[in-house]
Amino acid sequence: MGFDDALNKAKGYANDNPDKVEQGLSGASDKVKERTPDNIDGHVDTGTDAARDRLGLGGDKDKDDKKGN
Repeated sequence: MGFDDALNKAKGYANDNPDKVEQGLSGASDKVKERTPDNIDGHVDTGTDAARDRLGLGGDKDKDDKKGN
């Protein structure tokens, strides 16, 4: 199984179970933030949003508002 196969499998799972995947991403993000300095939080949020985007769950819903769009 290659990376693309694994990604497609993860996307399928995320599509079938979006609440579980969102809960997992949020929980993992919170744990990382607890264990790292506060100045890293923005990077963790960026990575979490990228994972949501990649899995088809959408990223930060306020992203456009923050950029002024």
